[in-house]
Amino acid sequence: MKIWIDITNAPHVRFFRDVITYFQEEGEDVIITARKFGDIHRLMKLFGFEFTSIGKHGVTLSEKLIESTKRAYKLSKFIAEQKPDVGLSKHSIELPRVTFGLGIPSVYVLDNEHALAANRLTLPLCDNIIMPEVIDLWDIMKTGADPNRIRRYRGTSEIIHFQNFEYNENIFEDLNLKLEREKTILMRPEPSLASYLDADCHESVLTPIVEVLKDYANILIIPRFREQAEIFEGYDNVTIIKPPVDTFSLMKRCDLVIGAGGTMNREAALLGTPVISCYPGKPLSVDRFYIDNGLMYRSTDVDEIVNTALRLLVSKREQKKLRTDDLFRIIVDMVYEAAESS
Repeated sequence: MKIWIDITNAPHVRFFRDVITYFQEEGEDVIITARKFGDIHRLMKLFGFEFTSIGKHGVTLSEKLIESTKRAYKLSKFIAEQKPDVGLSKHSIELPRVTFGLGIPSVYVLDNEHALAANRLTLPLCDNIIMPEVIDLWDIMKTGADPNRIRRYRGTSEIIHFQNFEYNENIFEDLNLKLEREKTILMRPEPSLASYLDADCHESVLTPIVEVLKDYANILIIPRFREQAEIFEGYDNVTIIKPPVDTFSLMKRCDLVIGAGGTMNREAALLGTPVISCYPGKPLSVDRFYIDNGLMYRSTDVDEIVNTALRLLVSKREQKKLRTDDLFRIIVDMVYEAAESS
């Protein structure tokens, strides 16, 4: 069987890592395409995956449309020659359009109900949609998705990231971090280039938080791109972490995570590290899942964030267990079922 997997964002490399490995070990022919954006290519090479680079990310609204159109055209030519039996992606704009146009069954993983433009462009064309049960089904149906094609599961997509995770307790030492304080906080800026968030890539909601907490703890920041790294350069007791890096071990070793995005916050929650979400947009349902289960704090007020952080730094970690479904098995089974239905 020939499986096409399209990677369009850096977290998706880790998301599909074990799925790709499984299919390859089962003897399936896996074709991987990836656009040029963020750390996608570096992570693909880090994990030893062969891939074909097609297209890139647009910054402005018009650039996003133009680059996506170019990419769909190039992918159409490439995939028409490859003739896969099934296509698999997570929030790829182009894969559903290409698979629909070429009559190839598709499996689409969804976890963001607020990406309205992307969902309207993709969900009506998807043969199979996998999404967390915490997302309101009506919100997805409003974008044109067929409810009969949706498979819901308990948990969020991040549960698959730790399928074969091995904790490196020496991650600080391996990175040669010079940490002067007892406590360490890991921070992640907002996804300011995303189409669903109106933000300036030269500014960050983390700045006033960093300015206060750097006097109480070591601050590690993992920027999404160069402009974000420049925001925090020159601060005392602030270290810029250059990816790719073992972020899972880093999050688990740190005493606290403060994130203005989504994926890393949810990963920290699953790892048992206290986490504060200061995402500047409307919270996603998948974030609400962790907040409601007492594994994530949420605020956009700087004073409240700082006070909560200082309290968490001196509090004992509480270990809470979540009941989740086997998302890895769900994806694998659905890919085989989709391919057999063609």
